[in-house]
Amino acid sequence: MARTTPHAYIDVHILQTVPPANLNRDDQGNPKEAYFGGVRRSRVSSQAWKRATRIDFAERVPEQDLATRTRRVSAALADRIAERTGLDADSASRLAAALLAPLKITAGKREGDTAYLFFYGRRQLDAVAELVRDRAADLVGLDDEELAGEIGKLPVQEKFSTGHPMDVALFGRMVADIPALNVDAATQVAHALSTHAVELEFDYFTAVDDKAQKENETGAGMIGTIGFNSATLYRYATVGLHQLLHNLQDKEAAVTAVEEFVTSFARSVPSGYGNSFAHRTLPSLVAVLVRTDQPVNLVSAFEEPVTASAGLAAASARRLAYEHSTATRVWGEAPAFTSLSHTFTDHGETADVLKNAFGEPVTFAQLQAGLRAHLTDTLKQAAR
Repeated sequence: MARTTPHAYIDVHILQTVPPANLNRDDQGNPKEAYFGGVRRSRVSSQAWKRATRIDFAERVPEQDLATRTRRVSAALADRIAERTGLDADSASRLAAALLAPLKITAGKREGDTAYLFFYGRRQLDAVAELVRDRAADLVGLDDEELAGEIGKLPVQEKFSTGHPMDVALFGRMVADIPALNVDAATQVAHALSTHAVELEFDYFTAVDDKAQKENETGAGMIGTIGFNSATLYRYATVGLHQLLHNLQDKEAAVTAVEEFVTSFARSVPSGYGNSFAHRTLPSLVAVLVRTDQPVNLVSAFEEPVTASAGLAAASARRLAYEHSTATRVWGEAPAFTSLSHTFTDHGETADVLKNAFGEPVTFAQLQAGLRAHLTDTLKQAAR
């Protein structure tokens, strides 16, 4: 399959303005930052936005078609065994431990836990539980050595190595102890950076003790501070269609996974201090480019920070358009597919610059439909 599948990289470029917020905190509880282009920028880690994307998947994708990342895989497997066989909790836990033992995953400090988070598909875990469903009663009657011998004949590793769910196929899996269980990620996500310099600010807040107030006591019941900033963020991710197809072994599933990723990456927002800041916004620009040469992050558009006194989002959009046009002209590698959705339709100069760089703007739904059609046609052409 790898020989006939052309390399295709789906680059997703997003500009999103976020009001005062603390989306992703550092070890001191303040918004993460980074120096870029000589100034301090707001930063949201790739891990934070990948998790937000995975959580957004769950709103549309059936639960059983998704994955779980946990140290407690043994307990989850025991629950499935108990549901299918009627075994008591102790017997189910013994079988679960025996099934996972051949994988030789390093044990964690807590009994039954693994030393690191294990990312597995829920259907994969169901398939492992099914291996012992019909023999469960006989297996629990064996001593430890006999049980290990019988379990060793079962294709446990194979069940975890096939039938990957969409999120494992997209984000990959690293199992240090068992390289055979590793799944190369089809997706790379950059840290989001503000297109301009930011300053850390603090919200000084007090909370009133309702009962004390009724009794005419003065003073606050609680005093504290929360660090925050506000920013127009440049966000970037890329999906390798060829790697995704390798992971899923299904063309339709691969195209659907790209579509779901683009939707969730665009619409998701990390939830840090969400109740305090209500910071959820939608992007002002989403550009999707399919490249056949290599992924291209356009963050260099903002190496010189945007300094507009007003309209940071619009100025950032123009910078992005110029950077894309310049890169295409200089390197001579035009994308195989380009589509743009944005909210600057009433900004004459900005709308014209974006149109010249990316073509006529479309709605996000039209962008998705066009992307699906292009990827489907690409895979059909490769199969001929």
